[in-house]
Amino acid sequence: MIRNIAIVLAGGVGSRLGLSTPKQFFKVAGKMVIEHTIDTFERNPHIDEIAIVSNPVYVPDVENIVLRNGWKKVKKILKGGKERYDSSLSAIHAYEGGEEVNLVFHDAVRPLVSQRIIDNVCEALNTYQAIDVTVPAVDTIIEADGDHIAAIPDRSRLQRGQTPQAFRLSVIAEAYKRAFNDPDFKVTDDCGVVVKYMPEVPVHLVAGEESNMKLTYKEDTFLLDKLFQLRGSQAPDVPGKEHFGGRVAVVFGGSYGIGKDIATELRNAGAKVYSFSRSLTGTDVGNRRDVARALKEVADKEGKIDYVINTAGVLNKEPLCSMDYSIIQAAVQTNYMGTVNVALEAYNYLKQTQGQLIFFTSSSYTRGRAFYSIYSSTKAAIVNFVQAIAQEWESVGIRVNCINPERTKTPMRVKNFGVEPDDTLLKSEVVADATVRCLMADYTGQVIDVKRQG
Repeated sequence: MIRNIAIVLAGGVGSRLGLSTPKQFFKVAGKMVIEHTIDTFERNPHIDEIAIVSNPVYVPDVENIVLRNGWKKVKKILKGGKERYDSSLSAIHAYEGGEEVNLVFHDAVRPLVSQRIIDNVCEALNTYQAIDVTVPAVDTIIEADGDHIAAIPDRSRLQRGQTPQAFRLSVIAEAYKRAFNDPDFKVTDDCGVVVKYMPEVPVHLVAGEESNMKLTYKEDTFLLDKLFQLRGSQAPDVPGKEHFGGRVAVVFGGSYGIGKDIATELRNAGAKVYSFSRSLTGTDVGNRRDVARALKEVADKEGKIDYVINTAGVLNKEPLCSMDYSIIQAAVQTNYMGTVNVALEAYNYLKQTQGQLIFFTSSSYTRGRAFYSIYSSTKAAIVNFVQAIAQEWESVGIRVNCINPERTKTPMRVKNFGVEPDDTLLKSEVVADATVRCLMADYTGQVIDVKRQG
């Protein structure tokens, strides 16, 4: 079986982005762009090894990033050159002279590449020797001659190229060898080299995705941020839950529903769990002193706190102008200020244990809808808050993530929507399981989607 080597091209300097540091080091959703990209290839079972090609000036920075993340598949950190093809050649030369391998070239600044795309590329390499990832051209493409139209190609035949681009090592090496014998050599990507200089090798197309965007211009940073929010992540699959033996967890909103199920699952996994809520202990997360008192009580008794989970929230489904102002204030105080209060009071405890903080958003955070003005806006605020403090607290080892469950059968939902068919709703136990699995993951600043299967 031919091994698949992911070549992450991170040699750019980001001049078009207008930042003081290269765009691959821009932070989004709690991590650098390059970290998101490498994480994706690290998790893919078809990728056997990863090599990073960096601008020589930033090699020490890349080395530190690799060490900090503990990636197992990263085996080489290579120096790139002035042009893109210099970086490709650096990887080609690094693997020449040994076994035949597949090289899967990917831009470090395309952090939203999906597992589906990587899977399809690697599967296609079982049949083809050259692969490109493309999406259909949706705009009319103009061939220009100065400031005039020279031609308008048939859009139905046009595709926009993305990465990864993948090749047998022997094919891409030979293509570049032929290219450098051409005094007029000028190509913008690796597939272009194969198409022009090895026309006998067909380049197979794999369907890309619009979300697999390249961070190029300053405006792209806003779109990338939003796409990360909308995409979310999945709770990791983990073997067993022995991890929780001797750990101490605090659950706010733990008297019923999702909070109660999280507490039960953590106890069953061996953790010491303390639950607080207004109905159970008279604890209001909207009151910072209540939160401080609860956490101190646990820390005094156990000597530490490893996890803090806040599921407390209120939903009032009615038009804004119909809501009593006191209800608006109470909702903002519980949903948003409760999140802030829990974070502030948990900081010192979690700093000591390198612990994790979990908050909850809702699928309504992605867009405001009538009757949900306060609820949706507070849930959107939580997502931004999580991503912000994940960056701020990464240096002290605190991980902060956000659970985003689909519609879930809870007492709060029944109060607002009445009885709904069970097969249309998530069970709170499913959300609890995903939350516990998230506690075992090493990522931060993520929105973890929990959805019904099928």
